[in-house]
Amino acid sequence: MQKPDTSLDEIDFAIISSLQNDGRTSFTVIAEKLNVSIGTISTRFNRLLDEKVITIVGRVDPGKVGFGSYAHVAVYVRPAALKESVAQKIALMPEVSFLAGTFGDYDLEVDVMCRDNDHLVDFVNSISVIEGVYHTKTTIYFKVYKYAQPDLGLLDK
Repeated sequence: MQKPDTSLDEIDFAIISSLQNDGRTSFTVIAEKLNVSIGTISTRFNRLLDEKVITIVGRVDPGKVGFGSYAHVAVYVRPAALKESVAQKIALMPEVSFLAGTFGDYDLEVDVMCRDNDHLVDFVNSISVIEGVYHTKTTIYFKVYKYAQPDLGLLDK
């Protein structure tokens, strides 16, 4: 198991968990729940932000805001030495919501949100011309059943 980059304790995890449940939860409510001061919550929250353990985002339902084509693109890179360069170029593209290097059938896993299928075709064509991209395989998600952050309770098992 990979060791975390930063040292987090039970209070840090409880703060993160509370905010994952409802990002608008006040420091007062969290402090009362954890039986600590508001200052403790504020200080820890700011440290978590500074250390980039958490970020503040407004998560949207892609379909409800106009992203009608949500897809997974498997990218095959040849030669393998270009994998990092290809990943860096793809990471800059605004359609990309998730990008990871993989071991297995393909080299990069890319999740994208596009306005429609024409936009998706344009996106796939734009990555296909990146030096090192040998082949792509696109799977369109027709319905997303769950879109969430990891449950921190899984770390206790």
